[in-house]
Amino acid sequence: MEELTAILGISAFYHDSAAALVVDGEIVAASQEERYTRRRHDADFPDHAIEQCLRQAGLRRDQLDYVAYYEKPLTKFDRLLQTYLAYAPAGFPSFRVAMPVWMRTKVHLRRLLRSKFRDASKVRLVFTDHHESHAASAFFPSPFDRAAFLTLDGVGEWSCTTFGSGSGNRIEFGGQMRFPHSLGLLYSAFTYYCGFKVNSGEYKLMGLAPYGKPIYADLIQRELINLRPDGSFRLDLRYFKFCEGLRMVNGRFEALFGGAARHPESNLEQRHMDLAASIQMVLEDIVLRIVREVHRRTGMDRLVLAGGVALNCVANGRILREGPFRDIWVQPAAGDAGGALGAALFVWHQLLGRPRNPAGGDIQKGSLLGPSFTSDEVARVLESKGRAGRRFTDEKALLEEVSRHLADGKIVGWFHGRMEFGPRALGARSILGDPRNPASQTTMNLKIKFRESFRPFAPCVLRERASEHFDIAPEHESPYMLVVAPVHERHRIQLNESDRKTMESSPDLRERVRMSRSHLPAITHVDYSARIQTVDAERHGRFYRLLRTFERLTGCPVVVNTSFNVRGEPIVCTPEEALRCFLATEMDVLVLEDFVLVKTEAERHAAAKEREEHLSKFDLD
Repeated sequence: MEELTAILGISAFYHDSAAALVVDGEIVAASQEERYTRRRHDADFPDHAIEQCLRQAGLRRDQLDYVAYYEKPLTKFDRLLQTYLAYAPAGFPSFRVAMPVWMRTKVHLRRLLRSKFRDASKVRLVFTDHHESHAASAFFPSPFDRAAFLTLDGVGEWSCTTFGSGSGNRIEFGGQMRFPHSLGLLYSAFTYYCGFKVNSGEYKLMGLAPYGKPIYADLIQRELINLRPDGSFRLDLRYFKFCEGLRMVNGRFEALFGGAARHPESNLEQRHMDLAASIQMVLEDIVLRIVREVHRRTGMDRLVLAGGVALNCVANGRILREGPFRDIWVQPAAGDAGGALGAALFVWHQLLGRPRNPAGGDIQKGSLLGPSFTSDEVARVLESKGRAGRRFTDEKALLEEVSRHLADGKIVGWFHGRMEFGPRALGARSILGDPRNPASQTTMNLKIKFRESFRPFAPCVLRERASEHFDIAPEHESPYMLVVAPVHERHRIQLNESDRKTMESSPDLRERVRMSRSHLPAITHVDYSARIQTVDAERHGRFYRLLRTFERLTGCPVVVNTSFNVRGEPIVCTPEEALRCFLATEMDVLVLEDFVLVKTEAERHAAAKEREEHLSKFDLD
């Protein structure tokens, strides 16, 4: 019997550490370290994620053949040193913060890996380039035999943008843009300036953009970047501080846009909304130019994407609708976490030369690659916590019960199957609501998620119904919630004159959010868009059957979906964490595998009190 080849991919020490295990080309397991340590975007070495991957595969460390690290630390160290020297002495504060960490761990990463896998003495270590890992994560799991690839992020070793083509089991690079001329860093500069956290708040800036007008777009293109028709560009570094300092922008940038950077948690002004709209428009324009150039130079008719910028689902939607490619596929863990998976697949296909056989569907298994828990394990948890829940032995009865709760306006915590890999809730660790209910968005934002009121929620829609409700072609899909599509005109509700004035002038974003813009108000953003997830039977199983049951009951094939967590915490991993989140918020119903728990009035009162204590720490306006 031929022995299996087990490859463990690792990303660590920058943002969102993760591990992924590939056995004979099959993605067996993948998850981020944050889900186990409960520290959001945990960048430490992913010990817990590695152990979980091995446990899911039933393997020991000494059975690993390769450990693949997602970037080349010495090359990255060289870039940092060259940058600090180029900006000396201004770069000394950043140098002083970064160097102790580098000298303690990153420079000696090979030695660290050997110590972590000392019981696997024969394991071979491989260090892939950062953007090789991104490109591999985009192409190798995709459903395409041949495709162009595009990777966009802040910076890897030196590359910030790369493109090329994949065919069969190989990828080849065709070009790059190098640090410091980075689309990801440009967008992050505005994320920072508008008061959100770099490397995790970019999606908030994207969600804020529809509230503004792109009145600064021309100024950005005139002063900050020299943009060419093919999408390549150079930043005017006189306005930025990320090369030498601990801030993204400097006083010249602040003077250009009318004031100091917004303090986190302070009130959002119309200026911030207009800045968000402006940089979003600029990013989309640059990405579309790059995409057209990639199409021209590769001759491919399909495109795959990875890197942190590929999580900008508004830009992805425009690529799909307006770009030259017939179809696109975006890695669901497009950021650094996905680099762990890409590194492992790069070893299997590119270095070992093993074939891949895409058969019309991707091999990422719905990105449901984390741990799962049996109903018996859930029963033991509930017993240990003194909780009672109704256990269903018939799935159809369970789904009918949950659908009735949703139709009655209840907010439901949904915990089933393997945990998602990547930043999106894909129907395994989700909080669900009825999209027809105008109150769902405000309730879920302020009473459950404890987050900013302007943030939109995503719809999950039966794949076969998606084109009936959203502007997406029937042959296209969005299984990983990475494409924004407009809500169809026939489902829209036009604002009256009074509402339009409120929309344009009210400083209270909650007033703007409360206006119903479609027959599915809870998932329709202020610009009539929605970040859709198409749900199909093969990938999503019970979650698909829930949507079918909800449609039979209500005639609506859509539910609201947001990640099962509160502000500042990672998505829940275990039944204990799901139960704790349920009890600490104003969620109405909790589904833990085959158990359904309905909150009592006493529990509602306690949750409301805890909510008030939590909200007192934040200004959520």
